[in-house]
Amino acid sequence: MIIKPRTRGFICTTAHPQGCAAQVRQQIDYVRKQPAIQGPRNALVIGASAGYGLAARIAAAFGASANTIGVYRPGERSGGRTASAGWYNSAAFETAAQEAGLKSFSLTGDAFTDETKARAVELIRKELGQVDLVIYSVATARRTNPRTGETSTSVLKPIGQSYTNKTVNFHDGEVSMVTLEPASEEEIQGTVDVMGGDDWQMWIDALREGGVLAPNATTISYSYIGPELTQAIYRQGSIGRAKDHLEATAKQLHEQLASGGGRAYVTVGKALVTQSSSAIPVVPLYISALYKVMKEKGIHEGCIEQMYRLFADRLYSPNANEVPVDEEGRIRIDDWEMREDVQREVAEIWGRIETSNIYELTDLEGYRREFFQLFGFETDDIDYEADVDPSVEVPNVSA
Repeated sequence: MIIKPRTRGFICTTAHPQGCAAQVRQQIDYVRKQPAIQGPRNALVIGASAGYGLAARIAAAFGASANTIGVYRPGERSGGRTASAGWYNSAAFETAAQEAGLKSFSLTGDAFTDETKARAVELIRKELGQVDLVIYSVATARRTNPRTGETSTSVLKPIGQSYTNKTVNFHDGEVSMVTLEPASEEEIQGTVDVMGGDDWQMWIDALREGGVLAPNATTISYSYIGPELTQAIYRQGSIGRAKDHLEATAKQLHEQLASGGGRAYVTVGKALVTQSSSAIPVVPLYISALYKVMKEKGIHEGCIEQMYRLFADRLYSPNANEVPVDEEGRIRIDDWEMREDVQREVAEIWGRIETSNIYELTDLEGYRREFFQLFGFETDDIDYEADVDPSVEVPNVSA
């Protein structure tokens, strides 16, 4: 099959196995070139097939020589469709881990179900004994609560009043105005149910009850704050309520784990090109301006650079007696994005952006390229005119 990108809005419905594998190898190579991390021995990554979850798994495995288990949704090839990018990413990771002599296992299923949690507990007990790092990096639009059977859906809306600002079609560079109507109370609660901390708490409970969580285990999840420019649609919007709940859950987990020397944190990262961020109006335009500024200052980071810095300089820093956190107990690796000089320049650019100058003022081309790289396209040294086999096996997968 000759595989080309097929897009529908912010979704790419195809993925390229060789391109995805090359992207994973690039992240592994980056970590291998850095100083070793005195980090975890055994890590469980929930939501391990892309983005921060994949990068954290790579940092743990190839930076700290950790054994890992990755949990993610199945995405094998079916019919005339390619497999998902996450499936190809995971296949590449598992292959590289085996070559490096690391224990590594994939468990596919719906992370929200009790059945997937039980399978993970048994796999840990059988193969690793216990885990001392749990990464919770699940990003999805819908969740069925295993306790109630109710299905909730998340929304990306402001709260209290409508919100109007610039946005961009990152495929063609057209800048336009978008107005988003406020979320209802039901929609806000649904977003909290999906993207808050309930399932993270359920995972830690299941691991503790199963006896496979090390007493001194660390667990983290991810959040974003961002500048005033994106507050209405993000931090002060429906997704912000979910992140508030996630952060409250981290404090609760921290208290529960502290007696054994364990700890729980929410990590606040920088704005990055992900399939999730591509779905949020206004945000792709902001990221395009941000990338322009941060690249010019030489401080731009992607997922893997952020995760290596999180592990080496925050969670497992040999030079710190305790993890540096902000007044809310959060780990901040968005510090370079939120620098005053960076935000001042982004705001200046924002006021001038229009369709006619977007490629001059922003790094929209870099944004678009990174979006397609999420699915294995526009990757250097890959022949996209060549026939490739879209059927790829993931080693050590438990379906």
